[in-house]
Amino acid sequence: MDTGKKIITKASDLFMQYGFKSISMDEVARHLGISKKTLYQHVNNKADLIQKVMITHIAEEKLTMLKIHENAKDAIDEMMQISQYVSELLQRVNPSVVYDLQKYYSKGWELMESLHLNHTYKMIKENIKNGMQEGLYRQNLSPEIIAKLYIGRMDLVIDKNLFPVGEYTFSQIHNNAMMYHLYGIMSTKGIELFEKYRTKNN
Repeated sequence: MDTGKKIITKASDLFMQYGFKSISMDEVARHLGISKKTLYQHVNNKADLIQKVMITHIAEEKLTMLKIHENAKDAIDEMMQISQYVSELLQRVNPSVVYDLQKYYSKGWELMESLHLNHTYKMIKENIKNGMQEGLYRQNLSPEIIAKLYIGRMDLVIDKNLFPVGEYTFSQIHNNAMMYHLYGIMSTKGIELFEKYRTKNN
């Protein structure tokens, strides 16, 4: 791995663990075992580093979602795999990460919002259409509306007014939101398959 990629990987780990605001460029350089001069040969400043971290994260997330879509047995299996991926991701994220991004690094937050409003929306809409064709989701659904409600609920998951930091983990909130989503759209056949998957996974 070249120095540029190492910087992005280590910075991402540090930011996710401690938050964007609390990690300085000095600390990034120290954890990498390089000088600040070397660090600044690859990034212009902290905001540029955060932007590069977010771009890399989004590319990785898109690739992961594509692999899940290609390998899933059906629409419910796809949503369960997505839920597992997001839950594991959220377990590694410091609660201050979202707050820091929204307040101090708006360009990075705009990238995440764009990901959700475009890529994630299309993916969920396609999942709902597939689930309806498979008979696993109810037939009286509007894929466009349900997908937009799903995206909107993602903002609620990270709303610190609704869910104060420390009261619940992001992972707990996400898991409950996913159950709420699936039980709201699954048919009887879908519920039976979902319960079968859950039993097998447990």
